[in-house]
Amino acid sequence: MNPIQHDPGAEVLATANDEFKSSFSAWFWGSISAAAMLHFLVFALMPAMQAADVSVNAEAIDMIDIPEQIDIPPPPEAIARPALPVVTDTHIEDDITIPDVTFEANPVENLPPPPDEVETDISAAPVWTNVDIYPVLKNRDEMSRLLEREYPPLLRDAGIGGTTKVWFFIDETGKVVKTQVHTSSGHQALDDAAIKVADRLNFSPAMNRDKAVPVWVALDIKFETR
Repeated sequence: MNPIQHDPGAEVLATANDEFKSSFSAWFWGSISAAAMLHFLVFALMPAMQAADVSVNAEAIDMIDIPEQIDIPPPPEAIARPALPVVTDTHIEDDITIPDVTFEANPVENLPPPPDEVETDISAAPVWTNVDIYPVLKNRDEMSRLLEREYPPLLRDAGIGGTTKVWFFIDETGKVVKTQVHTSSGHQALDDAAIKVADRLNFSPAMNRDKAVPVWVALDIKFETR
């Protein structure tokens, strides 16, 4: 420790705390000066920095032409209510009679002629005919042989069968005059074979009361393997 002179005649020893206190002022101001010098050097030597341009260039917006004001038409006129019925004083006879129709009041020579009879060709297309007794197939056994003979070999060997519904136009003698397919079997070869069989069938004539009449009938022609 360094001796501190307090009294000319006495010598006193200085403590570490006393030495620190005596040197505090020099350390404080020295630190302030060093800090100021360090900041000055940092700002002086630091490269120049510039913020990036983040501005947005907005395009010019075209002005929208506002249309002229539209005149709204007035609402339609209200529909007039129907007029209320008016009760009149007209008198209606309670006793209304129709005069008798007699030949004296309507002579035959003054009557219009009867309509001309229009003949209809019922053979042109299947139509309904009023009959009491429908035709009956007479050569049923022959029909079985015809089916076996006209059966398409390729379909028969493959085990393919089917049913074709055929329209028959039968005249007053029971003869088949015209045939056409009513409902297909799904195979053209079977339909063609059914028409060949149909042309060879014989029927009894259709009867309307006691008169033979031509008629259309439908009959199923079935091809099947045994």
